[in-house]
Amino acid sequence: MTVRTDWSRDEVAALFAMPFGELMWRAQAVHREWHAPGEVQLCTLLSIKTGGCPEDCGYCSQSASADSGLKAEKLMDVDAVLASAAEAKAAGSQRFCMGAAWRNPKERDMDAIVAMVEGVREMGLESCMTLGMLTGDQAQRLKAAGLDYYNHNIDTSPENYANIISTRTFEDRLDTLEQVRAAGINVCCGGIVGMGETRADRVGFIHALATLPRHPESVPVNALVPVKGTVLGDMLADTPLARIDDIEFVRTVAVARVTMPKSMVRLSAGRESMSEATQALCFMAGANSIFTGDKLLTTGNRGDSADAALFEKLGLVPLAGEEPARMCEAAE
Repeated sequence: MTVRTDWSRDEVAALFAMPFGELMWRAQAVHREWHAPGEVQLCTLLSIKTGGCPEDCGYCSQSASADSGLKAEKLMDVDAVLASAAEAKAAGSQRFCMGAAWRNPKERDMDAIVAMVEGVREMGLESCMTLGMLTGDQAQRLKAAGLDYYNHNIDTSPENYANIISTRTFEDRLDTLEQVRAAGINVCCGGIVGMGETRADRVGFIHALATLPRHPESVPVNALVPVKGTVLGDMLADTPLARIDDIEFVRTVAVARVTMPKSMVRLSAGRESMSEATQALCFMAGANSIFTGDKLLTTGNRGDSADAALFEKLGLVPLAGEEPARMCEAAE
C-alpha cells in the first residue's frame, strides 16, 4: 500500500460520497495496514499562555476580539508547566502538548519555551507545542531543544478560510509548516469541522492536508465547541449547524485515514458532547489518538475516568511500542 500526495479533489469527494459501510471498511483496512488495531495514543494539552491573542479566529475564546469573558494571562512558569507534565505522565499520557495564545512567540519568551521542551523530553514524554507563526530561527531553536511535534492547524478549506479568520492568511499557515519541516520537526496539522462549512469545504480541508509534500505526522480533527462571545459561537449556538452530524464527522475521520494512512489521526475537541457510539465509530474509522483529561485549552473534555471506562468497553489500550516521532525520524 503506497502513500500518495497527489489526491485530486474529485477523489476525496468520492470517498466522502461512498456508502458509509464501504468507507468504514476501507478506512479500517488502511488503518490495519499501517497501525496496530485497538491501540490509541493518549495526549494531554495544557494552555501555557491563555487569552489576549491578537488573531480574530471566529471559533476561539482566547481571541482579544471575543467577548467570552476569558482574561489574558502571562506565560506560565517553567516549573508549573513541568509539574503539569509530570501529572499527565503519571495519568498515562504519552505526549504532552503546550499551547500559547500568541500570533507568534516573542524572542524574550524563547528561553522559557526551550526549557519547557527540554524538561518534558527529560521525562520521557513526546513534546508538542503550538505557539502561532514561527520564524526559521525559532523553529531551529525548538528543534535543538528536542521538540518532537509542532502544531499549526490549517483550520478549514482554503476557500472557506477567510470566513473564519482575517488576521492571517491560509498561505501564512503553510509558510509556518514549511519552517517546521525545514527544521526537521514533525508536523501536527488538522482543523475544525462543524463551523457551518459545506461538505465541499470538508473535502477541500482534507485535500489540502493530503496533498502537502509530506503528510502531517499527526492530524487532529476537531468538532467545533461553540463558545458564547465568539463569532461562530454566537452565530451557530442556537442553530442545527452548531454540531456537525455525527455520521458526517465520522466520514471526515475516515477520509483523513484513507488519504493519510501513516498519520496519527487525533479525535480532538468536541468529544465531551459525543456519544460513546460516535466515538467508537471514529476509532473504527481510524482515529488512534485522543486528548485525555477534563480540559483542553479553555474548553471541557471527557476526563480520564470516562475515557478509561470507554476503553474498557471497546477493548482499546494505550499505544505501545516505539514512539511515533522516533519512527518518523528513523524513516527519514
